[in-house]
Amino acid sequence: MGLDMFARVTAEKIAEAVDFEVRECRDLHRWRKRYDLHVWMMELYYEKGGAAEDFIDVTVLLTAGDIDRLAEDIRADDLPDTSALLGAVPGGHMEEDLVFIAKARKALQEGLTLYYTAS
Repeated sequence: MGLDMFARVTAEKIAEAVDFEVRECRDLHRWRKRYDLHVWMMELYYEKGGAAEDFIDVTVLLTAGDIDRLAEDIRADDLPDTSALLGAVPGGHMEEDLVFIAKARKALQEGLTLYYTAS
């Protein structure tokens, strides 16, 4: 078992910032056991008003501002330190993360709705 993480896009317009349902979507990017990124997304979820006790199988909308902030944190090597967590994938993911940032920006420019979820 492990943490599977997804950035997904949909053509649906979502009004809620968290805990929404989507009828049709596609994966934009996938990660596995990237606890540092997952904790960053979890903190964003709670900032946006999320209340789930377990940050699994919930959704958080990602705006252009969120992506800009994430890009800044990635470039500054300022994602949460999760190295002590069992099964955490060690660092060195900046290149992959910046690929995700580019894909996310393109999807948002195309008018798609972008969100994060994990299982």
